[in-house]
Amino acid sequence: MIADMPYDPSAFPPFAVTVDLVVLTVRRHSLCALAVRRGEPPFQGRWALPGGFVRADEDLAQAAARELAEETGLRVHDPAAPTQDHGAHLEQLATYGDPKRDPRMRVVSVAHLVLAPDLPAPRAGGDASNARWAPVDELLQQGGYGRDGEPVAPLAFDHAQILADGVERARSKIEYSSLATAFCPPEFTVGELRRVYEAVWGVALDPRNFHRKVTGTPGFLVPTGGTTTRQGGRPAQLFRAGGATLLNPPMLRPEV
Repeated sequence: MIADMPYDPSAFPPFAVTVDLVVLTVRRHSLCALAVRRGEPPFQGRWALPGGFVRADEDLAQAAARELAEETGLRVHDPAAPTQDHGAHLEQLATYGDPKRDPRMRVVSVAHLVLAPDLPAPRAGGDASNARWAPVDELLQQGGYGRDGEPVAPLAFDHAQILADGVERARSKIEYSSLATAFCPPEFTVGELRRVYEAVWGVALDPRNFHRKVTGTPGFLVPTGGTTTRQGGRPAQLFRAGGATLLNPPMLRPEV
C-alpha cells in the first residue's frame, strides 16, 4: 500500500526560508515603515522591506530579532522582564510562499511585525544601499509620486502585500489591545497616545472622548505621578502602560 512506502525527503526540492520585517513607528504624526533600497539584484535599486535568510543554526524568532538588531539597532521587548528599558514589540505576521515570489529560487518568507517608538534615522547594512523611514501610504502607492516629488515604484518582491497586511494587523490590534503603547516612550501623555491612534488609523479623534476612554479602561494606563510641558502649554500628566493586554470595552476604529 502507498501508506506503507518509505518516506524519501530527498524526493522534494529544497527551498530557502527568509524573514521579512514590517517595522512601524510614528514619526512627525505619520505612520512610517522602515524601507531599504536594494543594492543588488533582483530588483536592484527598488525599495523593499528589511529582512534576510534564516541561518542554519537559528529559529525564526532568532532570525527576526537578529535582522531587527542589524537593521535598526533595536532589541525585542521581553514581556517577562517588566523592569527593562522600553523595547520593540515583535510578533509573527504571516507566511508567504508563492513559488514565483523570488526570481532566484523558491523562497518562503515568514514575515514579522515590529512596533516601536519614534526611532532615529536608520543606517543601511548588508545588501542595502540606502535605508529610510517612509510614510506607509507612500510605500503602498503603485506608481505616482511621493511626498518629496520623486516617482514611486512598487516595492520589490511581494513586499507591498506584506506591508499592507502588517499595517492592517496594527490597525486592528490597537482596537482591542494595549499595543498602541508600543509606539510610545516609557512615559507618555494621553495626547501623545491619541496621536498614535490618529497616525495608525489615519483619522482625527475627539480629545475629550479619547481621554475619557483610555483613562476609564481598567489596567490600560497607570499615572506615573509626573507631568511634562514638552508639548507646550500647560503641564500634562504622564502615564505608563498598565498590565492590561486586552481592552474592555475596545477602542473601536472610526469609519472613514
